[in-house]
Amino acid sequence: MRFPFSDGRPILAGEFPMKRLHFFVLLSAAALSLHAQDPVAAPPSAPAFKTVVEKIDLKDGDTLVFLGDSITHQCLYTQYVENYFYTRYPQLRLHFHNAGVGGDRAADALRRFEEDVAVYKPKYVTVLLGMNDGTYRDYDKTVFETYQRDMTTVLEKIEAAGATAVPMSPSMFDARAKRLGKSMDEPRNTYYNGVLALYGAWLREQAEVRGLGFVDMWTPLNNLTLRQRKKDPVFTVIKDGVHPGPAGQVIMAASVIEDMAAKVPVSQITIADKEGKKAATARRGKVTDLQANDQGLSFTFAAQSLPWVLPADAAEGVKLANLGHRLGLEKLTIRNLPPGTYELKIEGTAIGSYTDTQLGIGVELQSNEKTPQYQQSLQVATLNKQRNDQAYRPLRDQYGALKGKRRDLAKAEQAQDPELEAKKAAFEGWYATQKTTVAQLLTKAKELEEQIYQVNQPKPQKYELTRVGDAAPLAAAGR
Repeated sequence: MRFPFSDGRPILAGEFPMKRLHFFVLLSAAALSLHAQDPVAAPPSAPAFKTVVEKIDLKDGDTLVFLGDSITHQCLYTQYVENYFYTRYPQLRLHFHNAGVGGDRAADALRRFEEDVAVYKPKYVTVLLGMNDGTYRDYDKTVFETYQRDMTTVLEKIEAAGATAVPMSPSMFDARAKRLGKSMDEPRNTYYNGVLALYGAWLREQAEVRGLGFVDMWTPLNNLTLRQRKKDPVFTVIKDGVHPGPAGQVIMAASVIEDMAAKVPVSQITIADKEGKKAATARRGKVTDLQANDQGLSFTFAAQSLPWVLPADAAEGVKLANLGHRLGLEKLTIRNLPPGTYELKIEGTAIGSYTDTQLGIGVELQSNEKTPQYQQSLQVATLNKQRNDQAYRPLRDQYGALKGKRRDLAKAEQAQDPELEAKKAAFEGWYATQKTTVAQLLTKAKELEEQIYQVNQPKPQKYELTRVGDAAPLAAAGR
């Protein structure tokens, strides 16, 4: 090896002067020292994942906004979720705003975001979009990228507004229902449900990466449909293939509660022998004035909530979802009763007759239409149906009309319509009237909300259990 002198002449073997050797050694040592001080490149570390939001934690005065397209505009799953919170947490004054518009894609939701979402200062915003974003055709990469871009902006807008987003996967596209309706659009009918599944999978990943909540709307609807089609090949809860009817929307509401709400029963009362006498324990309520003898017992129960009752048109969905047992359990258990058949009354109304065995296992009351608490909850559901039918659905129609007017004006601007200025003036006049109408509808919704909060307060109820006969076979005793 040859190293040069400072004059560039190479050093030959045996020709390296000691001074130069000493300098070279020092220079090399310094270089090695500097290299040793360089930071050693650390192996790549795992990314810092955010914690996902497990549940909607609403406090007194909070607002929840439902942002979406025509499926939200229907005011059904949103109404049923509202009913759940009105009856399960009656001590809280919660506010709900439906921000669904028929035909909307994520880009449309962005155009009305400030006036239809942010202005309500929500704590949470659920987002059900995607059905229209996929444009009802086979997978298209450019279309999907547009959805990704716009949905990402929606999520960012919600965060900037100080709210937590709860994105929801697109709901089911029912190709069989479309074919039953004589629609032969292909490849849409064959592929579109799969396209929506892909959109939902991407959205779920975004929720995890961003630390958001998430609701799976697609899977429960598909699973229910496949299960029921084993019995009835033409079963559907989405007759037009896109918009779930009341039964399907019950499944959707249950998905919201299962995925994002705290799992608490309506109430549970247990009465059993303790130290030679009857004693009561209760969950989500308080038992007082318990009195017992050989012929039965009585007590007063003050519950913290009411059963989750939905309007009559949702009855099929309630049954399909097994809604009461899973998400609205109201159970009475009375153990160690003398053998016999017992009649239960609540506030003087006969509720049913049960054997000591049935009562010992536990009787579920949440679906018993005879109980005062069921009837009280039905009043809540009726008022909220009025709130949605008379105020919120017309309100959503107003925003649907606004979208159409804005699109017409944009087309006129793009075409440089000679009557553009007159059309702008006409739009501004209409928009002023629309704002007045929206304000009036919101006032009506608030008035009905006030009535709901007058009706949804649980009342202490007197329970009376009286022995009316010998033990009967379980099948004959009734529930």
